[in-house]
Amino acid sequence: MEGREDLKSILEYLPVVVRTWNLFWPSQVVEALKALARGPEHSGVHSGELLFSAISDLRCSLSLSSHPLPPSAPHGYALFFDELMSRAEARKWFGEVVPALANLLLRLPSLLELHYQNADALINGVRDGVKTGLRLLHSQEAGIVFLSQELISALLGCSLFCLFPINNRGAKHLPTINFDLLFTTLYDSYNEKQENKIRCIIHYFERISFHMPKGYVSFERKVLPQEHGPLSISYPKASFWSNSAIPLCRFEVHSSGFIENQSSGALEVDFANKYIGGGALHRGCVQEEIRFMINPELIASMLFMPSMADNEAIEIIGAERFSNYTGYASSFRFSGDYVDKRDTDSLRRRKIRIIAIDALCSPGMRQYKQKLLLRENNKAFCGFFHQSKYQQYKRLFRESGCSGIQPHSDVKDSNDVYSNNLLSHEARITSVETCGGKSVHKVIIDSEEILSLDNEDDVGIATGNWGCGAFGGDPEVKTIIQWLAASQALRPFISYYTFGMKALQNLDQVTQWILSHEWTVGDLWNLLVEYSLQRLKGETNDGFFTWLLPSLLTHDTEMLDSPIMS
Repeated sequence: MEGREDLKSILEYLPVVVRTWNLFWPSQVVEALKALARGPEHSGVHSGELLFSAISDLRCSLSLSSHPLPPSAPHGYALFFDELMSRAEARKWFGEVVPALANLLLRLPSLLELHYQNADALINGVRDGVKTGLRLLHSQEAGIVFLSQELISALLGCSLFCLFPINNRGAKHLPTINFDLLFTTLYDSYNEKQENKIRCIIHYFERISFHMPKGYVSFERKVLPQEHGPLSISYPKASFWSNSAIPLCRFEVHSSGFIENQSSGALEVDFANKYIGGGALHRGCVQEEIRFMINPELIASMLFMPSMADNEAIEIIGAERFSNYTGYASSFRFSGDYVDKRDTDSLRRRKIRIIAIDALCSPGMRQYKQKLLLRENNKAFCGFFHQSKYQQYKRLFRESGCSGIQPHSDVKDSNDVYSNNLLSHEARITSVETCGGKSVHKVIIDSEEILSLDNEDDVGIATGNWGCGAFGGDPEVKTIIQWLAASQALRPFISYYTFGMKALQNLDQVTQWILSHEWTVGDLWNLLVEYSLQRLKGETNDGFFTWLLPSLLTHDTEMLDSPIMS
């Protein structure tokens, strides 16, 4: 444990203490947890009021009293566990679940030590491989963390008991991690959706208390570097999109259904806040927050993932779903147990792929400026692009007759090793290929030991009205942006869930018409830019779809009137 930089970076944000590089709980905490583990007859904790009292004692033993919890927090715990929970549920909770959680927390130091012992060899079985240890994944530092589901459950137990120190979390742009505000909000302004958010969390703890899952979850910060360099694709400029000859991918429209229920194995978009999780642990209850409630292991990302910059995305693979639900926002309700039957990959992660990308908030007319169109396109591209696609980029250039391949001037040795590459143990830097002024920077993957899932080529994008609704984005523009990004990222398809939005009622017709013309990413991007300029100048108030079809009508009336080819 000594000298581990990953542990050093996260240690001040963990509730355990370290001495001679051994992790442990203070003795008072051990005794208190042991009492809770023996059940309510021994600990006396058989109500929400007494549970909060025990939590306060634990916090005092960890010297957390200098940052007191909100005054309404104890009332929130008492309200939920003593009034909203049935007597039968409460007996089970205090008699069985709380003791199991206390035993789990007693094991947190050993779970962390085991995690760090195995972290460096998790991917390829050798030391000094891909770094996967729990650490702060700072902004602009691409990296990945692998956590066992058991360790995640212990960390979330600390959140329930409000044991995480909050010193400097704001300064590091880290989101909330303790659960106190969930209960505070329940008491201060009671509503059913807040109660049902907590019911999802409580159900998760009940499930893991009786059957601990044995898989892993990975959390990756993806970055498109702002500066051009030889090691990765950098943040694209407008000309990148304007000149792209990549064909548009298949587009599937779903007028009903939900992203999380898709069965095609696609990468599922989290309509994220720049602070991962958004209002999940506050009063928020829209797309991202609901996902964090039904897949609570996602909450672990809030411990160590600072806010996202414009050129960043966060990908999480393996977070299991535990709850069913109905409704949305104020009508959200927990509706019982959910048994997740998705397969696992070779790294023991469930094949649940979630990508968090944050859209512009309340952009108004500014969203039509090319700079902000570029920001949104690049944000989605950062999330959708997979580094294993470099080989396909190379093949596409070759098949299109490109020539003049030259090594990048910064690369002195084509066998340079990019040790921090997230997809392989070794990657050889090659060149930039040029075709008619179009360039793509690429890295050839040499190792088969990649972090991608099996059959990565088949993984499309499952998304919906990203950045619309409360964020105020134009749904037609946002749809096109996601299509452009998915196509440029060489994803085979995009499955779009409209959630019945009226503005998208003709989406299937429009996208199939566009596909019938075999447009490229560059073609569609250029039309989107032209439309947006007209919106800014006040030359049109039409939506993009209405503007697009009449503008093409004079050029191709026959095609427009002909049956849409699938």
